[in-house]
Amino acid sequence: MSNVNDFIELLRRRRSIRKFAPERVGEETVGLLVEALLRAPSSRGINPWEFVVVDDTELLSSLSRSKRHGSEFLKGAPLAIVVCADSTKSDVWIEDCSIASIIVQMAALSLGLGSCWVQIRNRPHDGNKSAEDYVRELLGMPEDVVVESIVGIGRPGERKRAIPAGDLQYEKVKRNRYDHGFRED
Repeated sequence: MSNVNDFIELLRRRRSIRKFAPERVGEETVGLLVEALLRAPSSRGINPWEFVVVDDTELLSSLSRSKRHGSEFLKGAPLAIVVCADSTKSDVWIEDCSIASIIVQMAALSLGLGSCWVQIRNRPHDGNKSAEDYVRELLGMPEDVVVESIVGIGRPGERKRAIPAGDLQYEKVKRNRYDHGFRED
């Protein structure tokens, strides 16, 4: 980054992208995304997370049916990363996987790509199966590996404007005490 404001500018531009151009994500770019994932911070350096990079169109189509609502857009994504973990390695695998998920989203944005997170943990696939079991079976994952999320990635096929600074929820930020607003004198 050329200066500190570059990261803030990335955050300002970050939006959930659910429509993608049909072009594939190049191998060099996929390699950079994988490197970003493997550099994600982890509690006590345990790194319980594991990742499945999916670029097979049939698998992407199947992943788009992971849960009842919110995963459909994966069918049009050229790339998805399933963020999972060996839950026996750490009691904070959820946090570690969540951090990795946002790290890869920010890395994608810095590379000119769009992305969107799909929550899998604690979501139903249908009346009989969890989204996590569906993904685990689809990808041939072992039983002790748990699935946190899927991040769909690709060249944006839609444009979304940045959220104006005036629309940010500053009332949710406190200073020094919970009963003191951030912007109070």
